[in-house]
Amino acid sequence: MYRFVVCSFSFLALAASLPVYKRATLDVDILQFALTLERLENKFYKEALSMWSVDDFVDANFTEDFYTQLKYIAHDEEAHLVFLEQAIKATGAEPVQACTYNLPLDSPSGFVESLAIFEGVGVSAYLGAASLISSKKYLTAAGSILSTEAIHQAAARNAIGEIPMANSFATPLSANAIYSIASRYIESCPANNTKLPFKAYPELIVTQGLPTAINSSITFSSNGSLPNSTQIYVTFVSGLDITSVTGTRNGSSIKASVPEKASGQSYVFLTTGNSSNLTDSNILCGPAIIEVTPSSPTFNISLF
Repeated sequence: MYRFVVCSFSFLALAASLPVYKRATLDVDILQFALTLERLENKFYKEALSMWSVDDFVDANFTEDFYTQLKYIAHDEEAHLVFLEQAIKATGAEPVQACTYNLPLDSPSGFVESLAIFEGVGVSAYLGAASLISSKKYLTAAGSILSTEAIHQAAARNAIGEIPMANSFATPLSANAIYSIASRYIESCPANNTKLPFKAYPELIVTQGLPTAINSSITFSSNGSLPNSTQIYVTFVSGLDITSVTGTRNGSSIKASVPEKASGQSYVFLTTGNSSNLTDSNILCGPAIIEVTPSSPTFNISLF
């Protein structure tokens, strides 16, 4: 079900070190990257809605009302795309153009499962970029788009039987993390597109243990080389919590238990340390995107 794999680094340290004259340039890079993602999403939704009718979605156990919601989601994504194009042109830059994509469009149910993940990653992308955006105008726009993406994610999660509000907080991800996700669905882009200053990381794959829950065992493998003499940690990023646990290694496989703070759509990295500060120097690969079944909600009745 979960086919996305990415890696990440800390935005906060990078943002603090950037000279002022570079921040405006970075704003444009972030807009271009956001447009790259919106073009991918726009293509994904439009192809799905052109391939399958309302009857196809109903046959896959979705409601007609949800099919209508899908059309609204596609409309929203197109509006985001147009807005970003205009914002980039206003800076004097040329917006990146559409790429050739390899999208997971095998069935209506598979499409909706992927949609829920895509929208969750969209939320993580805009939230992760917030600390790097210097323009208050662009920051407000990013927050506005993030809110709409979160509504999309909630609708899709509800439609596939996942609890929309599985985590009290959204999860920020870096540009490298998001780029790694997107790059696996982009076959090629026009040669004259702006080259983005981000990179992808080695793939991390869940090989056993899905679906998962707190304290459950989960196993991963990487297509990148792992150091033989270094203790490898499995680092879970979920909401605002980053939790590292010691990984148990068996050849190319790494096993760990899901920590208590993981809930809902979460991200897993293999790292060389148990620090909550994820950087290029300590990330080996990942994360795999996993869905952690949330625990029953608790709250303090005395606060009411």
